[in-house]
Amino acid sequence: MSARTVEELLPGPMLERFRERAPRYDAENAFFAEDLAELQAAGYLAAPVPAERGGSGLGLEALIAAQRRLAAHAPATALGVNMHLVWVQVARFLHDRGDARLDWVLDEVAAGEVFAFGISEAGNEAVLLDAFSTAERDERGYLVTGTKIFTTLSPVWTRLGIHARCVDGVEGADPRLGPVDRDSPQLVSADDDSPQLVFGFVRRDRGELAEGSISHPGAWNPLGMRATQSWTTRLDGVRIAEADVTARIAPFDGSDPLILSIFSSFSLLTAAVYAGIADRALELATEAARRVVPLLGGGEAPRLEDPDVAARLTEAVLDHRASLDTLAVLARDVDERRGRDDWFLALAAARNRVTDEARDAVEVAMRLTGATAFDAESEFSRLYRDVLAGLFHPSSSASLARTVRGGLAG
Repeated sequence: MSARTVEELLPGPMLERFRERAPRYDAENAFFAEDLAELQAAGYLAAPVPAERGGSGLGLEALIAAQRRLAAHAPATALGVNMHLVWVQVARFLHDRGDARLDWVLDEVAAGEVFAFGISEAGNEAVLLDAFSTAERDERGYLVTGTKIFTTLSPVWTRLGIHARCVDGVEGADPRLGPVDRDSPQLVSADDDSPQLVFGFVRRDRGELAEGSISHPGAWNPLGMRATQSWTTRLDGVRIAEADVTARIAPFDGSDPLILSIFSSFSLLTAAVYAGIADRALELATEAARRVVPLLGGGEAPRLEDPDVAARLTEAVLDHRASLDTLAVLARDVDERRGRDDWFLALAAARNRVTDEARDAVEVAMRLTGATAFDAESEFSRLYRDVLAGLFHPSSSASLARTVRGGLAG
C-alpha cells in the first residue's frame, strides 16, 4: 500500500455514510460491522504502519487528526477502531526507536489482522503496572486466566493484547522474554523467582483459539458508545505462545519502553476521539448560535448577538483550542522522540483535560440548540451519552489528582 493522507484514508462520502449509520448502531446496540469493513478496505487500520511495510506511515500527530475526523462523524466507530490503532501505534513507537520486538504486529496489521486491547480489569487501579489476571508458565509460553473489561472489538479481533501476573518460573526460560533494557533495544533475562507481569498476544484465527476458552459474562448494554461492543471477556487457560510474548516486567516498574509506548498511545489516541466529539458539538453549537431568532422588543437577530450566548460559545471554543494544542504538542514530542521527565503526568493530564472539555462542549451545544437537543432521537442525545464514556478511561481524574498531590508533597 502506498502512503495516503488523512483525507484519502477517510474521504467525506465514506464519513457521511458512517454518520448515517451511527443512530441505527446505537438504537440496535449493534456492532459497527459495515463501517469496519469500509475502514479496512480503505487501509485505515494500517494507517500508522510504515509505508515500506504496507501501511500509510501516518505519524501520531496525523493519526490524532484522523481519529478526530472519524469521531466527529461516528464516535463509537472511532472509539472501537481506536483500540486496534493503539497497538499499531505501540508497535510503531518501538520501531521508531530501534526496538523491533513488535515489528511483527506492523506486518500482521498490514496483512489484515485486527488487534484488540485487553488490559483493563475491574478494580485494578494500577492498570498497566499490575494485573489481577494470572499467567501460568510452561515450555510453550503461558496460560492466562482472568477477566478483562471493556474489550473493544470483541466480535472481530484476531489478536488480543493482554497482560497478566506470573509467579511461576521455568528453569532455563528463554532470555528473550525478559524486560527491555532502557539503554539498549536488546531483551534481557528476568528473575524467574520473582513476580512478573507478562505482556503478550492471544491469537484467534478463523474464530478459534489455540488453547483454552473465552466467554463473555453479563450483557453489553451501556449508556453510550454502544457500537463498540466492548464485552467483558473471561479468559480460561488461554494460550500466549512463547513467540507472542512481548515482555516480562516487574510489577510497578515503568522503566520498560513498552509501558510508555502503551500509555502514550492509549492516552493520546483515546483523547483524540473525544476531541472529535467536541469538534462536532461546537460545529452544531455554532450553527445554533448563527440562527436568526425574534427579539423581545421586535425585529430579528442571530442568537450570537446575545452576550450570554456569545460568552458561553467563546469560552467553549477557547477551551477546545487549548485541548487541541495540548494533543498536538504531546503527539509531536512522540513523533520526534523527544525526552520528557514528566511523560506519565503530562499524558494523564491531557487525557483528562480533553475528555472533560469535550463533555463541557457537548453541554454548551445542547444549551444553545434548545429543547430539540433533548429529543431522544437527536444527534445530541447520542453525543451526550457517547461523551460520558470519557469518564471511565484510565488514568482517572482521582488517580491524576493523587499523582499531583504526591509531587507537591515531594
